[in-house]
Amino acid sequence: MCAARIDCRLSPAVRTLKPSATLAINEHTARLAAQGREVFRLGFGQSPFPVPEQVIAALRHHAPEKAYLPVLGLPQLREAVAGYYRRTEGLDISPARVMIGPGSKELMFLLQMACEFEVLIPAPSWVSYAPQAGLFTRNVRWLTTDLDNGWRMTPAQLSRVCSEDPGRPRLLILNHPGNPTGATYRPEQLEALADVAAQFGLLVLSDEIYSGMDFAGAHTSLAQYYPDGTIVSNGLSKWCGAGGWRLGAFVMPEPLDGLRDAMAAIASETFSAVAAPIQYAAITAFTGSDGIERYLADCRRILCALSRHVAQQLRAVGAEVCDAAGGFYLFPRFAGTPAATTAAAKDSATFCDRILNDTGVAMLPGSDFGQPAGDLTARMALVDFDGTSALLGLTQGAADAEPDVAFLRRYCTAVMTGIDRLCTWLAGE
Repeated sequence: MCAARIDCRLSPAVRTLKPSATLAINEHTARLAAQGREVFRLGFGQSPFPVPEQVIAALRHHAPEKAYLPVLGLPQLREAVAGYYRRTEGLDISPARVMIGPGSKELMFLLQMACEFEVLIPAPSWVSYAPQAGLFTRNVRWLTTDLDNGWRMTPAQLSRVCSEDPGRPRLLILNHPGNPTGATYRPEQLEALADVAAQFGLLVLSDEIYSGMDFAGAHTSLAQYYPDGTIVSNGLSKWCGAGGWRLGAFVMPEPLDGLRDAMAAIASETFSAVAAPIQYAAITAFTGSDGIERYLADCRRILCALSRHVAQQLRAVGAEVCDAAGGFYLFPRFAGTPAATTAAAKDSATFCDRILNDTGVAMLPGSDFGQPAGDLTARMALVDFDGTSALLGLTQGAADAEPDVAFLRRYCTAVMTGIDRLCTWLAGE
């Protein structure tokens, strides 16, 4: 018997929604590799480093845990997260202020569902902030930054936007160290932004998922200067190398208890709770140890050396790029390269497609991050290497010596080879 035609009407907010650009490039390059293409996977920002062994051991030990846990998270884990911020940031955090979720991305989604506000996003920014806002038909305002200012939003810029309608509820999303640029903010810059946020009563989501990957090991949270209006977001995916474990944490100040409770109510009707073994293992990660601190320091040394070297190579062929201060990324502009003229590309997406076809180097166009399509920018994720081998190689060298080019070519081979080919192509050779 034939069924009647099923009428599945997509909501207007979903009809134009596309898969996340970062996940899409990861799947696309995997297909190309399976077809036998040589691909240098600089598109997807997944940590190349292993989860620390003691955190893995904790997961093994707690594998039998199977109970549903509290919606806000395991109490011992919430205490560990609060301790992490006291230890690393000097923030006086109560465990009652912590909410655990299946990745910080999901918690951001709940936040946007729970509140109605205009969303302010510096451009360029991570690919999912604006689409999440769009799902709830929030008005999105892009605050355009520029390379000359290190891709940082300025207090004056923020003040101008807020002054247009001072009483309007607004959410500012601030991500540092930043994806896609690797930029971060100095304490005095954060303090100045906090002054503007306080003046206009902004709610700020401070996405600090890369805080442990600050190359100087000296990350500062906006919450130090705007504690009552800042939600701090973090998780295990970047600094702990555990993206697939899907565990994120929000720290929400006491004045936002009503918002936290609303998000918890939504969570209770959706994901219920993060998997119990993952939460128990995360206690070890957030509690930290000398071994984890050594791991973080070594990861940062490798990433810092690699990003500095790649930036130098790009500048040598006419690209403009700021040195990263943390994370996995560089965000070059290619307009000054010979290839920008010979390729005759009118937009960054076409330019990146041409690069992938001609060189095998996969990147994401700047337009995916809120940049104008005609600005020939791209995000490079410098992660296509075996982090386990690189960490082992680092321990076999001179203590605390910075990784040199020989080290990078041996242990970060795919990234280095891909950049060589890209730079040759950019130079028109």
